[in-house]
Amino acid sequence: MSSIEVPTFPKIEARTYANGSGEVTINGTSHPIETTTLEDARAAILARVADTATKMQRPVRVTTSGPDGEWPLIVHPDGSVEPDESLPARPAPIEDAASPIDSTPAPIDQVPAPAPTPEASTFAPAPELPAAAPAPTPDGNAWVRQAPAPVTEYPSRREARQSFLTHEQMEEPATQGWRGALTRAGIRMSPSESERAERSDVLAVSQHWPGPRTIAVVNGKGGAGKTPTTVLLAAVFARHGGAGVLTWDNNQTRGTLGWRTEQGPHEATLLDLLPQVDRLLSTGAQSADLAHYVHHQTRDRFDVLRSKPMALAHEQRVEPSDVDAIHAVAAKYYRLIFIDSGNDESDPMWLRMIDHADQLVVATTTRDDHAEAGALLLEALAERDAGSAELARDAVVIVNQADPKSTAADLARVADGYRSLAREAVTVPHDPAMVDGVLRFGSLRPQTQRAWLAAGAAVARGL
Repeated sequence: MSSIEVPTFPKIEARTYANGSGEVTINGTSHPIETTTLEDARAAILARVADTATKMQRPVRVTTSGPDGEWPLIVHPDGSVEPDESLPARPAPIEDAASPIDSTPAPIDQVPAPAPTPEASTFAPAPELPAAAPAPTPDGNAWVRQAPAPVTEYPSRREARQSFLTHEQMEEPATQGWRGALTRAGIRMSPSESERAERSDVLAVSQHWPGPRTIAVVNGKGGAGKTPTTVLLAAVFARHGGAGVLTWDNNQTRGTLGWRTEQGPHEATLLDLLPQVDRLLSTGAQSADLAHYVHHQTRDRFDVLRSKPMALAHEQRVEPSDVDAIHAVAAKYYRLIFIDSGNDESDPMWLRMIDHADQLVVATTTRDDHAEAGALLLEALAERDAGSAELARDAVVIVNQADPKSTAADLARVADGYRSLAREAVTVPHDPAMVDGVLRFGSLRPQTQRAWLAAGAAVARGL
């Protein structure tokens, strides 16, 4: 039995039929299997489940049913399969598979076929044996597999030869701590492991990806930290990766993104941008034209597309087609689009945001209701459709210590609770500069800035 605890998410069920067909259902999404034999159907099912395990970077559970009974299994990313001993197996009843004996006497005048001559048997081609299927375990489980043996690949002549153009890159010396002090004094010191980790995170958030990327920041509970998460993630990517970063308040009911960011020399909102969509998408439009509608953050170098929190919801109703139009403009002019969302997960505006998202970020605090709301949201998305399920599986959870009375243990407890639901869960310590007023990355404590950099790197790994 597996030595690690295997979560029950995602929920995977598989069924085989004697004719070689089958079906795999992953979080409610069905994947048909069409083969010619029962063993081929098993192999195709396990290949798809192993692919899911590879994406999850851990083993997954699957329950199979078919002519051989019901077998709960644990499938590993390397393709190995073991029985899930935490659940009972239900083998099919053993029946006599042998054909019944024909008791009809043979006709008397039947002449037996002549035996083959030695010459014929000598030169007859040997029958081609089919590939042997894995032997069932003593209890009849034909699903168990060992990991396939690695295939040795030999390099080509060019791969084996070291290029004359290849040069070893010299690592930059330390700049932090006592190592940095010695470097500045003229004694070159290599960086510490913590400085190397920070450089790696900076490199991650400094990348430019081909095509725009949309990041949706979500939680169905108000006050869970969606707006600070949106603002500070955008600041991390814009400060290190340069311009082309937008934050967008996709909220029907009093979105506060505009209250937590600098206001430009105007009061424009997305309601002012909507009538100009066709013009902004035309070939004659210029990027500077957007300055009429977005609010540039002079220190953190990203732009803000505000909603109108002073208006009632029915006065600024945005339809899914409006979300499509705004996103088309944003994707034309920006490389990264961070969307601050509302609390109504059934709102068509919210659901359309999910359809455009490339990466999901769940914002939460250490409060139990905030953490539970985020977890329920991920579980609901996992059952919505295949695209939403993939977003949920690859989500990043950012746990913010909004309450100064909460402890590091509270942060760790919430983060650990999400690790079976999302790709990564990172924590951010309490910082008074995040509580009220305009959010500026430079106002945060050094340890808080480092935490947000790590959170940004976690997001970047999914882009």
